[in-house]
Amino acid sequence: MTKKLFCFGYGYSSDYLGHALMQSGQEWMLSGTTRDAAKRQSLKNRNISAYIFDYEHPLDDPLFFMQGATHVLISTPPGDDGDPAFLIHAQDILKIPTIEWVGYLSTNAVYGDRDGGEVDETADLRPTAKRGSRRLTAEQQWMSLFESHGLPVHIFRLAGIYGPGRSALDSVRAGMARRIHKPGHAFGRIHVEDIAGALMASMAKPNPGRVYNLCDDEPAASHLVIEYACQLLGRAPPPLVEFDEANLAPITLSFYMDNRRVRNTRLKEELGYKLKYPNYREGLKACMDAEEYAITLFRRYDSAGGGDGGGF
Repeated sequence: MTKKLFCFGYGYSSDYLGHALMQSGQEWMLSGTTRDAAKRQSLKNRNISAYIFDYEHPLDDPLFFMQGATHVLISTPPGDDGDPAFLIHAQDILKIPTIEWVGYLSTNAVYGDRDGGEVDETADLRPTAKRGSRRLTAEQQWMSLFESHGLPVHIFRLAGIYGPGRSALDSVRAGMARRIHKPGHAFGRIHVEDIAGALMASMAKPNPGRVYNLCDDEPAASHLVIEYACQLLGRAPPPLVEFDEANLAPITLSFYMDNRRVRNTRLKEELGYKLKYPNYREGLKACMDAEEYAITLFRRYDSAGGGDGGGF
């Protein structure tokens, strides 16, 4: 039986999930929303049904667009009032009788600062930054539909997302990487392929109302990640700058406000998921390999007369 995934916010993580589903051996139909007309056309060119959606542009015919959806993923960025997909289309989603699984992509910023201490999904939620507060509101909104209507909602609290084209390798290449040293501070990360794998594990073993942390096994200081990226690229690392002297932009500074180590035990034990990239070293090496493979394929295509190479 063909499954249908509808994504509110068909972005980087959704795209990796869609690709993984199409490679899974089961028949899937993919559809979702975007805020950008050019992105919509790009998705349609890949046989992904795409629709414009944001606060100012609700879906014109949501029941038709989501007809037959078995799985719904929400990754739209929330505002102060919560998640736009919930605020505008929650009642429409409740009218789709075929839904088997709903996933909401949140952030582990909902835990707030723990002064380097460990947290798991049972910890109290006390976000210290606006992005965490907004995600907590959105979590509560979606979970309310599970509690009141039995909608099969699952919450996924993501660490910092990286992958091919979006990693420390790219910031080093662009000359924008900085090595900031804040003693005792560590960031959590999750490779985009592991996000897709974890979501598929949940789809295969749904447990509505459950929350899962998606992060790797090794929270690490950002300067160590930049240093390793430089090593892979054969470049000298930028100088180490002490946090108090870094003069960081407000948005970057906000990420250093929180210091916690997030546990992913439930992901492994309950869903039986084994991380492909349990630390940043394996993940960055995989990014490097994927990008080099893509370059090789492009050069083969170009040398065979498939293009002029100007867009690469």
